[in-house]
Amino acid sequence: MKALVFNRYGDLDRVEFADLPRPTPKSGQVLVQVRAAGLNPVDNKIRSGAMKPILRYQLPAILGSDLAGVVVEVGDSVSRFKPGDAVFASIDGLRMGALAEYAIVAENAVALKPADLDFVEAASIPMVAMTSWQALNEIAHIKPDQKVFIPAGSGGIGTFAIQLATYLGAKVATTTSASNVGLVRSLGAEVVIDYQKQRFEDVLSDYDVVLDTLGGESLEKCFSILRSGGVVVSIVGPPDAAFVRARGMNFLMVSALWLISSKIHRLAKKRGIDYSFLLVDSNGSQLSEIGELIIEGKIRPVIDKVFPFEQARDALAYLEMGRAKGKVVVQMKEQP
Repeated sequence: MKALVFNRYGDLDRVEFADLPRPTPKSGQVLVQVRAAGLNPVDNKIRSGAMKPILRYQLPAILGSDLAGVVVEVGDSVSRFKPGDAVFASIDGLRMGALAEYAIVAENAVALKPADLDFVEAASIPMVAMTSWQALNEIAHIKPDQKVFIPAGSGGIGTFAIQLATYLGAKVATTTSASNVGLVRSLGAEVVIDYQKQRFEDVLSDYDVVLDTLGGESLEKCFSILRSGGVVVSIVGPPDAAFVRARGMNFLMVSALWLISSKIHRLAKKRGIDYSFLLVDSNGSQLSEIGELIIEGKIRPVIDKVFPFEQARDALAYLEMGRAKGKVVVQMKEQP
């Protein structure tokens, strides 16, 4: 099978197509013929080596995590899926491999594709959907009428998270450029800040929740807009103690991560803020629930651009520019 792989960490010139054996599912796994793969910024971060302190892959590794396709084979003990099922998923754990003609996925990470979505739309959903769900619903426990700040509202996470927060009854603020104001308002954002003209920390105050997608200086500024007792969930770091414990990291790694994150933890303690770092957990049951919201019209996929598989490197380069409005998806050729 053809797959897009990287043999060493580094720039996109380290990425190339390779012919690999078609994998065979083990117990609890399904083999999916990939019809479309959704790209996420973390795909480029993993390839570049930026995620090595947290995630290490056995190289060469196949790029990509989100997919939609058709089950062609199941391993022992698989009971929820059968060959011919149309599914979508985010490949779980430390495996990648969505940018390939076939991919192995754990049964518990897979959900049936909503019939109303085509494969491209379905592939755009998994990681942004589960990230938003786990951050807003399970960690922040958003309640109706709470004020939620979701920066970069026109990006992949932003376009989904705004819709989910609105569905949960929150009042959403976001940042975007002037050209995307109409888009984020159509998704449910009530307060829209043109980041080229205003600083969000000068406009917002007494917010309950922040879903941080930018990190760095932006994350630090987010603490100033929250009420005491507010919640920050970051998907870009730095890690928190719960994440370190869950990963069973050694002393040297724990010490290094603590130094990196000490400033954020001091800010959180000083202002009485609950800070959490989220590395999304692939969960087919959650994905099924999210699929129901899509079927009901509560949430819709937002797709910027679709690239053919042969141009997958161009798709990753386009995503890395940081200008996508919604998701970037790679579409495979239909196979017999």
